[in-house]
Amino acid sequence: MEKKFATVNVLGIDFSKVTADELLTELKQASLAHQDRFIVTANPEIVLAAKNDPAYKKALKTADHITADGIGIIKGAKILGDPLPERVTGYDTMLSLLEFANETKKRVFFLGAKPEALTKVLAKVKKDYPDLVIAGSCDGYFKDETKVAQALKKARPELVFVALGFPKQEFFIVNNRTCADALWMGVGGSFDVLSGLTKRAPKWWIEHHLEWAYRLLKEPTRAKRMLALPKYLLLVYREKLLAKK
Repeated sequence: MEKKFATVNVLGIDFSKVTADELLTELKQASLAHQDRFIVTANPEIVLAAKNDPAYKKALKTADHITADGIGIIKGAKILGDPLPERVTGYDTMLSLLEFANETKKRVFFLGAKPEALTKVLAKVKKDYPDLVIAGSCDGYFKDETKVAQALKKARPELVFVALGFPKQEFFIVNNRTCADALWMGVGGSFDVLSGLTKRAPKWWIEHHLEWAYRLLKEPTRAKRMLALPKYLLLVYREKLLAKK
């Protein structure tokens, strides 16, 4: 598919220069026309993973949209002199697409997370979005990807949310995207938040771009993962210096 939006390159990854509303409009139009789309909402960790793994970078390049899910991406683009308009987060995009699916009675497949989280997600979806169709579901502990692909074909979904964490979810989508003409989106830990098992940062923290700090306070074990941000920013500044030369 020809890229609909201009892109901003951050450490080798092309981010769509798009607002949340613009992205949603495009995705809704695509879904109503029964066209498939692959959406990646990427943070600095994903950018670093792609930099270190050529196969993963190749998988990301097949996405129709890569959006800035993380203030680090916004800062990186600004440092490099080609700013992005705003954060377009995976969780908020997922919620907006669930609302769209509810309004249009779309068929949705939920894949990933622990069995307990998935059960709670399905219960919440039935309660909050009663008019969308739960076409199928599978937790993230499957052993046979072929069986999941067969289930997807049988379910005929129009939206597929894949909560397997990166890079597994993106590889899964690339391998199985032909199973359905759907909106395919990797949503990381969003099922844990939607289920209520993990609490999202309060509004103040999100508005002040401190969601990462809130998560670190709640989950100190994430400290090692948080080291990705300074490493990422160092690489961004290095790229800026090289570009000047």
